[in-house]
Amino acid sequence: MCGRFAISLTPADLARVFSTGNAVPNFAPTWNLPPSQPALVVRHNPKSGERHLDLLRWGLIPHFERDPAHARMLNNARAETVAKLPSFRGAFAARRCIVPAEAFYEWKRDGKLKQPFAIARADGAPLAFGGLWESWTDPVNGDITRSFAVVTTDANVTMAPIHDRMPLVLEPADWPVWLGEREGDPKVLLRPAADTVLRTWPVSTAVNSVRHDGAELLQPMREEAAQGGPNSA
Repeated sequence: MCGRFAISLTPADLARVFSTGNAVPNFAPTWNLPPSQPALVVRHNPKSGERHLDLLRWGLIPHFERDPAHARMLNNARAETVAKLPSFRGAFAARRCIVPAEAFYEWKRDGKLKQPFAIARADGAPLAFGGLWESWTDPVNGDITRSFAVVTTDANVTMAPIHDRMPLVLEPADWPVWLGEREGDPKVLLRPAADTVLRTWPVSTAVNSVRHDGAELLQPMREEAAQGGPNSA
């Protein structure tokens, strides 16, 4: 699954990485972005043929939802069922997007304790999560909310010791098919990242609270401290 991530690259930097063509939105760096908040996503604009970098709400609202305030927040979409479930199948067919991130967090359970880990690309490049986006129109006032979910897969060898799920991590060669810019079957991309793509490291439990947000959240802890060893004080 994916429930928190960091993105400190500027919108201008992301526009260069993902070759987007629209005016970049305002977005402050964050090292602890939770669901329900706006995040930057890359979408293909079929009218202009360009990629756009836009702000969408994390937590997909299906277009048929009557009352989002009382609906379950759809932060993630499982790759195994994304083409079948009514909440996602329309978006998977026609509204796929890329969610840039610097790193994401996952928690490893050890008895009653849960140790947070940060996960990033081993080569230092930004992560490109496969996502789905949707538009929801308020039946009362006509306001439109655009929202997204991050697609998840089974864990690869790197992630498996921490959690059994992971975000769908797309390689640059996969971006055109995923965004619908080039013919191809997006289902073949619904697979875990290769085992050498990611690196992981334990971080402070400060990340557990969304009130904490700063670059220090990505600082690695010593393994013995993370495991509650003699030097953990």
